[in-house]
Amino acid sequence: MQLYNIHTGDFKLDGGAMFGVVPKSIWQKLNPADENNLCNWALRCLLVEQEDRKILIDTGMGDKQDAKFFSHFQPHNTVPLTEALSKKGFNVTEITDVLLTHLHFDHVGGAIIHKEGELVDIFPNATYWVSEDQWNLAIAPNKREKASFLTENILPLQKTGRLKLITIPQFKSENSLQEIHFCENISCIVVNGHTQGMLIPKITNGDTTIVFMADLLPSVGHIPIPYVMGYDMQPLVTLKEKELFLEDAFKNNYTLFFEHDVAHECCNLQMTEKGIRVKDIFSLGN
Repeated sequence: MQLYNIHTGDFKLDGGAMFGVVPKSIWQKLNPADENNLCNWALRCLLVEQEDRKILIDTGMGDKQDAKFFSHFQPHNTVPLTEALSKKGFNVTEITDVLLTHLHFDHVGGAIIHKEGELVDIFPNATYWVSEDQWNLAIAPNKREKASFLTENILPLQKTGRLKLITIPQFKSENSLQEIHFCENISCIVVNGHTQGMLIPKITNGDTTIVFMADLLPSVGHIPIPYVMGYDMQPLVTLKEKELFLEDAFKNNYTLFFEHDVAHECCNLQMTEKGIRVKDIFSLGN
């Protein structure tokens, strides 16, 4: 198995929204803001190559929205997903699976492009995977979350005929997170605090376990338990999910892969007098 960091660029989001109730005087030490209170964030995907499958986790933001939309997020250093994959030696026709953690625009937008006046997907041979709970929410969103679900990113996936919805069995436990099988060496942790049915891919590679953090932990700066985004639909649920995940990740020495941390790609964890914190910062090497 080989893992590849597929970086499609960076964008900006409001620092206060990203850190919720945490004061700016604290969060800006790791994530400095500009004059408009905007911080830089990465659009980092992960490609898992194993045997005859090439599984891409998330697809970035894409570039098909209008100038007004992008003015809110100021994307920069961007490259099309096709180019980002090509830089690592892969063609879009080789991708067999696209595993979407959730359907917010900055996680799904790169898969769909404008071509000859139509919206089409860029992976002609790929199966698209998303949780059924997340799909149902995305096509009939609540008013607070509606702006994050763009129909031009979502409905074309269904039209490909290659969309598969992952059913999440009923689960209730106060002491553990639900984990479901995806394929050999990959399972998904199910979390609901940020958005319903978000999948956190957990990849076993020999003696190493790499977890793609999506929006459960967008960055190293979000590791302290109270650092919960204002974007989360159920912040107290996120709080508990983070606590359970971090305990498990520390105990089992997981490698955390960050989708949105512009400066830090991966880390592992250690116990300190303040709780679980970053131990080492590093990259995958691919």
